[in-house]
Amino acid sequence: MIREKTVYLLLTDTGTILTRIIKSYTKKPYNHASITFDDELIETYSFGRKTAKNPFIGGFVREDIHSVLFNQAYCAIYSLTITNDEYQKMYQYIQEISAKREQYRYNFIGLFGVMFKKPVYRKNAFFCSQFVASVLKESQVIGFEIDLSLVEPYDLPHSANFQLIYEGRLSDYKDSIMNKKVHVPYPIVTS
Repeated sequence: MIREKTVYLLLTDTGTILTRIIKSYTKKPYNHASITFDDELIETYSFGRKTAKNPFIGGFVREDIHSVLFNQAYCAIYSLTITNDEYQKMYQYIQEISAKREQYRYNFIGLFGVMFKKPVYRKNAFFCSQFVASVLKESQVIGFEIDLSLVEPYDLPHSANFQLIYEGRLSDYKDSIMNKKVHVPYPIVTS
């Protein structure tokens, strides 16, 4: 019997200056990609800014969707059902990077490679969608036809059988999830 798990792809538009610059090039609504292991988006991983105030200090991050950076973000959330084995490989790959996170950096130069459709290889460096694509490939969930250093955020949901589960303000999604968690199916009787 094969057990199944669900992982989530989070695409966001945080409205930052860097996001607006990237958006002016891509003409796509979402230009940041993250992978998460739960529908509450608690375990959300990507490559991005390490501090809210400086976009040029970047690397591997466990993202906090309750942070100021994501507070006004718009997003699209996709789910993907995978096997337990694929899930374990994915989680282990991310934990290996997390354990060595100080050795990793953000692949700013790789963004120019995307613009010119020329792969840029840098050891221990990713940009957000390159990281998510590598997680999906390393766990053998997806085999990409293009070089991982050319994968853009909007390529990811079309790379497998991802299902769109939400699109809108991230804060509204957080509120709807919290409302589901506190929903009481039966009236509370007090005497």
